[in-house]
Amino acid sequence: QVQLVESGGGLVQTGGSLRLSCAASGSIFSINVMGWYRQAPGKQREMVATLTSGGNTKYADSVKGRFTISRNNAKNTVYLQMNSLKPEDTAVYYCKVITAKMYWGQGTQVTVSS
Repeated sequence: QVQLVESGGGLVQTGGSLRLSCAASGSIFSINVMGWYRQAPGKQREMVATLTSGGNTKYADSVKGRFTISRNNAKNTVYLQMNSLKPEDTAVYYCKVITAKMYWGQGTQVTVSS
């Protein structure tokens, strides 16, 4: 089993920044992909950013140029640096890790006030 602990969410004004962290622990042998997803009220969960073990990144068009995903392999931690936040970024953000199986974090709330 793999446990994911997310942190860093909160309330921020438009144009502000937040950094989310997701630490993985447990039976980790190899992490293939780490990523962040979000779900706003009444909407489907969507991909925000992903990072493969090979260093390839993918971003949603809506966050390109504003968000940056990174990873600390030694700590099995993935980060999401969010800059120039907008009210439409308000959502619960979930960390996802893919090893031999797929695991989700519990989610952390990000609220951007206008």
